[in-house]
Amino acid sequence: MEHEQHLALLGAIAQGDKKAFSALYQNTSKQLYAVSLKMLARKELAEEALQEAYVRIWHNASEYRVGKGTVLTWMISIVRYRALDILRYNKIRKEDELDESESFDHDAPEQVSDSEQLLLDKCLQQLDQSQRQAIYLAYFNGCSHQEVVKHLNNPLGTIKSWIRRGLTSLQSCLTS
Repeated sequence: MEHEQHLALLGAIAQGDKKAFSALYQNTSKQLYAVSLKMLARKELAEEALQEAYVRIWHNASEYRVGKGTVLTWMISIVRYRALDILRYNKIRKEDELDESESFDHDAPEQVSDSEQLLLDKCLQQLDQSQRQAIYLAYFNGCSHQEVVKHLNNPLGTIKSWIRRGLTSLQSCLTS
């Protein structure tokens, strides 16, 4: 059901519908922010990645293809790639040391709620170990697919399948 709603909103966004964009943002921003924050660990960087991702979603809504996965998966990949860009930029600038005051703040209103985090953790634990490891490395640690291949010592096609099936399972678990 959620995928169909996202698909309809994305179609309207491709036609320039700002209300549809607002609705999609309201429906998905917490999930995308959680991915961004998990990868970047700094609130301001996570917010930057999220903002830039939504700009790309607005401009590229017509490029989404149904056969390539769900709308949410497509959006997560946009946030993930933007977060990876930020990580690479910060590594080049040697800004990857975190200040304790900039770490994850559980009380901030825009953060994922405790119940949402518990649900995500529960859903992650239901995945096969290989799927869970691949997703953690790719989405939470910011590893490229090639880095996941090296870390898990499996072929690229296998890694991509684990991630794709794991994300599908996660989405089912989170929306049930």
